[in-house]
Amino acid sequence: MRNILISGAGVAGGTLAWFLARDGWSVTVVERAPGPRTGGQAIDVRGVALDVVDEMGLGDRMRARRTRMRGMSMVDGQGRELFRSEEYTYSSGRLDNDDFEVLRDDLVAILHEAADVEYVFGDAITALTEEPHGVRVEFERGGFRTFDLVIGADGLHSAVRRLAFGPEAEFARHLGQYLAIFPAPNFLGLEDWQVWFRHEHTGGVAYPVRDNTELRVTLGFGSAPLPRLTVPEQKRLIAERLGGVGWEVPKLLEAMASADVFYFDAMAQIHLDRWSAGRVGLVGDAGYCASALSGQGTSLALVGAYVLAQELGRAGHEEAFAAYERRMRPFVALNQALATENPEGGPSEESVDRAKNAISLA
Repeated sequence: MRNILISGAGVAGGTLAWFLARDGWSVTVVERAPGPRTGGQAIDVRGVALDVVDEMGLGDRMRARRTRMRGMSMVDGQGRELFRSEEYTYSSGRLDNDDFEVLRDDLVAILHEAADVEYVFGDAITALTEEPHGVRVEFERGGFRTFDLVIGADGLHSAVRRLAFGPEAEFARHLGQYLAIFPAPNFLGLEDWQVWFRHEHTGGVAYPVRDNTELRVTLGFGSAPLPRLTVPEQKRLIAERLGGVGWEVPKLLEAMASADVFYFDAMAQIHLDRWSAGRVGLVGDAGYCASALSGQGTSLALVGAYVLAQELGRAGHEEAFAAYERRMRPFVALNQALATENPEGGPSEESVDRAKNAISLA
């Protein structure tokens, strides 16, 4: 039985683990967090990615947890409504199609529960050494193990990519924005309705989840690349950048200050000339992050994991990695382009429809 180590228990890692385990691989997933990560934003499953979750038999479970927005409003920095729509939202597009939006932590929890694999939480890879018949992997908590293959599914700041391909700075392209995401009580009283705000170089959105009992909040600002910041420094910076903005932003900043679950990062993309090096490969954001601005990161992760597992089932790792890249690169290029097509208003509906279906799963 072939054995494989996947670094990262998110969407790409969980999906790849499920397909490989189904195909008879011995799968280990290592994740730095102490358990499945909570928090995060609502994410979209679109186009061919719908076929992936349905083939796993998980589509209905995911759809049952979908967000159910009636529409959205846009307000300015003083809280004046600029427009509203009951036909689409910025986050998920049109409300009358088959695509669906689900909380990231719900989707990841479903993947984790469904995969019969070994999960190792609270640990991380610190060294990779390729040997004639495998990869020797050393771990942060000590010890080593040898695997036939290692796959980095560990996100924008992938440790596997750094160890096997080089420093992140060689592959990351900053998109000029930073986002913070956190949960809060629904003190705005929103009912299945998103409210977006925009003021100069700042903006954000609040929307209700969990039967309107909770908010998920995203706050953002434009900026050149920043140095590494601690969480308290990140929160202070956001409060400074959004200070003086009206509407309900002061209340959102107050909720952010006490939020225990908090995410902050640059909007950036990853571009590499190749996604494999010997017996080490990359999938999802680790190899081709499109950023949240594309709206397609989740679908890229799901489809990339499916295609990689499919090719590993057809050939040895060298041929499989090459075929995976040939099939995925055009799909990735179209979806990464969505993030930069229209920075102010987002990509066109036509561009999204073309990009989300631009690959065959056969």
